Amino acid sequence: MSEPQRLHTTRVDLSGLMTVLGNNLYSTPLVAVRELVQNAHDACVRRRIEAPGKETGTEGAIYVRVDGATGTLIVEDRGAGLTESEIVRYLATVGTGMTRELRSRPTSNDASLEDPSSDLIGMFGLGFLSAFVVGDRVVVTTTSYQTPEEGHRYQSVTGETYTLEKCPPRAIGTVVEIRLKASFRALAEEDALRGVLEKYCALLTIPVFVGDNSVAINAEKPPWRIEETNPLRTRKLRFAFAERMEKRFAPLATIPIAPAADGSTDVAGVLWLQDGATYGTSDNRALTIYVRGMMLDDDGRDLLPAWAGFVAGAVESRRLVPTASREDLQKDALFDATAAHIEASLVRGLATLSKEEPETWRRVLMRHNEALLGAALASPALFDLLADELTLPTSEGDLTVKRLLKRGEGTIYVSLSEHGGFEEMLFRALQTPVATGTRYAVYRFALRYTERRGGRVVRLGTEEGNEEIFQRVTTLTADQRGMLDTLFGASGQEIVAARFAPANLPFVLVPDRDAELKARVESDEAAKKIASAALGLARLYTRTIQATAKTRLFVNCDCAPIARLLAAPTAWSAESPPLILLRSLVPLLAGAGMPSDGTQLGEALTAYTATVDTLLASATTSKKV
Repeated sequence: MSEPQRLHTTRVDLSGLMTVLGNNLYSTPLVAVRELVQNAHDACVRRRIEAPGKETGTEGAIYVRVDGATGTLIVEDRGAGLTESEIVRYLATVGTGMTRELRSRPTSNDASLEDPSSDLIGMFGLGFLSAFVVGDRVVVTTTSYQTPEEGHRYQSVTGETYTLEKCPPRAIGTVVEIRLKASFRALAEEDALRGVLEKYCALLTIPVFVGDNSVAINAEKPPWRIEETNPLRTRKLRFAFAERMEKRFAPLATIPIAPAADGSTDVAGVLWLQDGATYGTSDNRALTIYVRGMMLDDDGRDLLPAWAGFVAGAVESRRLVPTASREDLQKDALFDATAAHIEASLVRGLATLSKEEPETWRRVLMRHNEALLGAALASPALFDLLADELTLPTSEGDLTVKRLLKRGEGTIYVSLSEHGGFEEMLFRALQTPVATGTRYAVYRFALRYTERRGGRVVRLGTEEGNEEIFQRVTTLTADQRGMLDTLFGASGQEIVAARFAPANLPFVLVPDRDAELKARVESDEAAKKIASAALGLARLYTRTIQATAKTRLFVNCDCAPIARLLAAPTAWSAESPPLILLRSLVPLLAGAGMPSDGTQLGEALTAYTATVDTLLASATTSKKV
């Protein structure tokens, strides 16, 4: 028979646990200050809950002081205090906290009592450990409201061992004194400490005083907690709050966030649009998140939509759940509901801004037009709001899509060239603007607009786009085709007889943009610059491109000189001055962005000027005769 299994108790290496929790739980030692103030806050809330009607007029406050001479940080509260057994049970036991027990208690039926979970911040019973991250000695002196005649003093160096002794009673509450390690003596400077606390404690309802200052650092309420019926006054309060909170950009306009009407989230706060020009790839999102009044995260951008690269703000919630370090939020269903609500509120706020503050709205559009193009593609509601107001960069400056459609007689022409080219030349002759399709979101925005509002988009330089512009002529004789090839043919260039406007333009040299893309993606240089996964996907596409010519020369059969040549294809000498001039126009009219090293253009200029000079000399001689 086998021996019966024995139940063993897991041992805890307290030294190792303290090292892990104390040194690795928090991203910055400054969080220690926040945790100590948070504990003091919850002690004040506990006293309000457990001892109602016993106030003395001095409770419900937190005092933070420093002693620069000894390098000591002092946090004092007028809260509930601790009994001797509570010190052992909560203060000296890792992972156990009075706050969690208070929150788990049933809510009283007495309407005069608050829900214990409404204002309490702590959850995990780990915050006190942070004192040992910044300090090499911690002393806690406390007197409980339950035993006002007793005082107790806790002392510890590492948090692993401690002494506990009785001492004379003090005012009800607790004083925590931390002798700071040499590397954290900066916290013993009052100005530095004030900056940390102003950041973390701005929305706490319990007043926090620093040093001898009689004004609490959180005396000013956030605008969403102020009952104000005057819309103008409300707007001013929101703007003043944004100016206090924003550290990088001046606020341009503010948008309120109110709890969801359906109860899906209780988040409230203020967003503001940054007064600084952005591009499509700009991401200056910044959201400060407060949970029960204490700052949890000053980079909570995940709660803002990805398209809102020009938006910052501050929000608070009682229901969002922090991680153990209280420096981030748990990504749960409530988090998702809150993010969706913030996005919907932002879109509604932009719509309200466009109607009620037209001058500010114009400034928003000027500074963030390109970013809003991408934003409109990400949000159907935002697209409906912005579609007729945003502009696209074109060959004739920034124009709205509606204006582009009118100028193009129901068609938006989009260039895919990064350097200009035939598009610029051809459509300048046609007096039709061309949208710059290589700029952020331009092509997709134009496409979305025409899908919803009517019209069409033509991508210039592609096979599909060329067919829209150039009507091919397929009735040429062999002599006519041979003449065009002889006069205008070049390596890697296809000659295409066509009809197109304007009639006074003899030909247009068009690069194959798909072939250009294929060459770029399949080059060795691409492998050095593009991530392998993205490059592999791109090459799957480019393998489908059948590139037979790098460029196509569309010869305009409606142009008078070309029509004259086609009428007698065998009657012309390729070296006659008129044909030399005509051929020389090909690279001269090609414009920028063509695949050329400049040799062809130089040769064309030489031939052109030499021929003109010969003609001028001949004309002068004839005149003299």
